[in-house]
Amino acid sequence: MHPLLRFTLDLFEPFEAPAPVDLAQAAPKKVAKKRSPPRIGMTPVTPVTTLPTPPAGPFEPGQPLPQAIAPVSYSHPQATREVRLDGAVVRYAFARGKRRTIGFVVGPDGLAVRAPRWTPLYEVDAALQEKAAWILRKLHETRERVTRQEHAQVEWAQGAEFPFLGDTVRIALDAAHGFSAKGAALDELPDADGVRQLRVALPQTASPTQIRDAVQAWLMRQAKALFVQRLDHFAPLLHVQWKKLSLSNAGTRWGSAKSDGSIRLNWRLIHFRQEVVDYVVAHELSHLRVMDHSPRFWDTVRTVVPDYAELRHSLKDPAIPKW
Repeated sequence: MHPLLRFTLDLFEPFEAPAPVDLAQAAPKKVAKKRSPPRIGMTPVTPVTTLPTPPAGPFEPGQPLPQAIAPVSYSHPQATREVRLDGAVVRYAFARGKRRTIGFVVGPDGLAVRAPRWTPLYEVDAALQEKAAWILRKLHETRERVTRQEHAQVEWAQGAEFPFLGDTVRIALDAAHGFSAKGAALDELPDADGVRQLRVALPQTASPTQIRDAVQAWLMRQAKALFVQRLDHFAPLLHVQWKKLSLSNAGTRWGSAKSDGSIRLNWRLIHFRQEVVDYVVAHELSHLRVMDHSPRFWDTVRTVVPDYAELRHSLKDPAIPKW
């Protein structure tokens, strides 16, 4: 591995590498004159390199593979450079800054690369090629995750469905408020389709925003009640005492803990089955004993949630509403 290279793993960890293709015909021509590396302190201004793409059209027998299929393409909205990695075209956001290593970050927007001011571009290109498999795998995983999340989005209307503690719940608008609970109430028994209905005290003319807000308020109430119950269950087992619970709506963080006993849990955990909720609760309570992720910390979690590794994996690729 190049000494300047450091790649950044994203929180939610799985892209089948594209089939190898012969890039001999697509490779750019060599430049006869070799340029000297930039001097330290100078930041070269480099335009986006446009790579040749296979011509469109029907496949013809004997046609080279790079010309028969279009390459997989990933493009960052703020892309300034482009590279071909194992047959895939990757347009990435590139920036220089006060750092000692080359850093890669793959997120929902795509690949972002940061490098020290003095690092020549040929070393950046070499680092990209060296980590091509990792980059393409992460880009593919991220694209698939975003697709699943888009499919999981809820159209807030009568009959819409959403996940609740690992099960599916269907919205049923009830203008007459024929139940005693505040705002909404979940039926005890499933309907003919085997789905439980959440009766929401709103008319059929309610807007999607009104329905979403009413459902979210109900989910947050359910989340807080469940979290308190599970905190009280696991705290004595771990020989710790929690002092305060706050609900979070963070995009990627499911919980946090402070040494003073304050616990924050993401209310969207209520979408997952209870075993996953229990893992997060036990995880944060374990931090009241060990404020890091050392082996001793994971040993502490294991004492109350032996299968924590499998449950932890469930959180890395959630197909739940983004809210």
